[in-house]
Amino acid sequence: GGSVKTGKMLEGEKRSQCKQEEEQQQKEEEQEGLIEFYGSYQELFQFFCSNTTIHGAIRLVCSKQNKMKTAFWTVLFFLTFGLLYWQFGILYRVYFSYPVNLNLNLNSDRLTFPAVTLCTLNPYRYSAIRTKLDELDQITRQTLLDLYDYNMSLAQSDGSTVSTRKRSSRSLLHHVQRHPLRRQKRDNLVTLPENSPSVDKNDWKIGFVLCNENNTDCFHQVYSSGVDAVREWYSFHYINILAQVPDAKALDESDFENFIYSCRFNEATCDKANYTHFHHPLYGNCYTFNDNSSSLWTSSMPGINNGLSLVVRTEQHDFIPLLSTVTGARVMVHDQNEPAFMDDGGFNVRPGIETSISMRKEMTVRLGGSYSDCTEDGTDVPVPNLYSSRYTEQVCIRSCFQLNMVERCGCAYYFYPLTAGAEYCDYTKHIAWGYCYYKLLAEFKADVLGCFHKCRKPCKMTEYHLSAGYSQWPSAVSEDWVLHVLSQQNNITAKRNGVAKVNLFFEEWNYKTNGETPAYTVVTLLSQLGNQWSLWFGSSVLSVMELAELILDFFAITFILGLRRFRSRQQLSPPGPSPNGRDNTAFQDEGPGLSAPHRFTVEAVVTTLPSYNSLEPRGPSRDGETGHE
Repeated sequence: GGSVKTGKMLEGEKRSQCKQEEEQQQKEEEQEGLIEFYGSYQELFQFFCSNTTIHGAIRLVCSKQNKMKTAFWTVLFFLTFGLLYWQFGILYRVYFSYPVNLNLNLNSDRLTFPAVTLCTLNPYRYSAIRTKLDELDQITRQTLLDLYDYNMSLAQSDGSTVSTRKRSSRSLLHHVQRHPLRRQKRDNLVTLPENSPSVDKNDWKIGFVLCNENNTDCFHQVYSSGVDAVREWYSFHYINILAQVPDAKALDESDFENFIYSCRFNEATCDKANYTHFHHPLYGNCYTFNDNSSSLWTSSMPGINNGLSLVVRTEQHDFIPLLSTVTGARVMVHDQNEPAFMDDGGFNVRPGIETSISMRKEMTVRLGGSYSDCTEDGTDVPVPNLYSSRYTEQVCIRSCFQLNMVERCGCAYYFYPLTAGAEYCDYTKHIAWGYCYYKLLAEFKADVLGCFHKCRKPCKMTEYHLSAGYSQWPSAVSEDWVLHVLSQQNNITAKRNGVAKVNLFFEEWNYKTNGETPAYTVVTLLSQLGNQWSLWFGSSVLSVMELAELILDFFAITFILGLRRFRSRQQLSPPGPSPNGRDNTAFQDEGPGLSAPHRFTVEAVVTTLPSYNSLEPRGPSRDGETGHE
């Protein structure tokens, strides 16, 4: 009787454990249902295709009985997906190329008159360098006599000429002989001997040779034109003379009244407060009008009567004929706080001509950052600004060359500002600077120095487009009285070929502004992506969210199935020995989690139940027998 009770108790306990297991599994399934848990990937895919708003997806499950249709729609669905993301790739590539739209605006407002620089085209003989220039003229005179049989007349007395030759033999002549002007063979640069007979002029070129300090390497500066060769050779020595004078650029021997006879702006007379002066080694005395930022000129009306009108003297007084081979004046229009680079944007004014220059203002505003490589103020450009002006591309390029000049040659080029601690090149101190300069100049023009890549365009710049008209001035009928009045007014003898008139004015009141705006913004990109999505699938943003939900559910199922498989492997593995060395197998079946092996144990117990029933009838007989005995 006790054994039967014990068996029934074990059976009840096993059934209770199975019931608890089923309840626990049901609770887990209810909890997993809150996160849309699916039993398999197929169930997840079928639910998505049956309920999504993406067109064509339902065809993948509704036609599953027809394998041909299912295959056709599967290929078509994924092909459409491929074309969609191909279009997405094109849109993203365009977006990250940062295209811009060009906007053109016409503005009507009072126009700020630009700065105007006017040069005499007459390099001046400063008193501080007059002696050395006389020496250089004597050497050049002898050179022209040797090369071209030309005896250049010089405005000097015989006594001064003799004394100059004596000085030149001790000072300037020594350095000039290192870089003589010679006639050289066109094909191979062979120096022509001094006593050579007359040769075909087409077979020879004129130039000079610049060598390093050890004379181991030389640079041949050769010209096909003898005029260009003489001017370049003379300029080279002229720069050396200027560099030997301390603060030569600070010398001020200008004569404003002897150069500019008349100055009017907006029918009002100009005075000295309206201009600044500087000296250019090749263009002479230069005057910049309207460069004072405190009181800038403005034009409220276009036309010749509302601009700047100048009458200038074009006679070359005390000039240097070997530097200046043209007569007239040079004019350049530029913005305020920008240096006047007369070689780049200037043009010449002819004597006896009235030059009327109409201007059109144009502003350009570029987008910086990822849209272009422009710079706002030049602080992000790896070239220090050597000029006392705002950043421009030309300022940066010249600063870059000067920095390389100081680094490579040990001195600075005279035409550009000095760097800190440097001095201008002078062959009395830097013997081979000419060789270094011309070699460096060749590398600069070939962009070996990288200056044209380092110097970027400014994001904001103002340009003036000029148109010129010419007429004879003064006319034949008014020549006498105009020149007479100018002579009396300025105490000079005015000649027709010694004066010129310049008018600068705005052509129209409007000025053009070129601006840039992003062609693709984030809103534009999303709109284009939505258009492509609607074209290929006819769905909306919520459909995209459904697809994102599908992806998240896929990863969630993968994680849960992987975790379940990992637990199953742990439970199927044999238990290890107890830490205290005791056998705990009696407690294995009482754990909270029951697995398949535990169910097999329960079935084994159930199969022994018939043996308990076979014992029941034998119980009373055994008692009877006992009692009988």
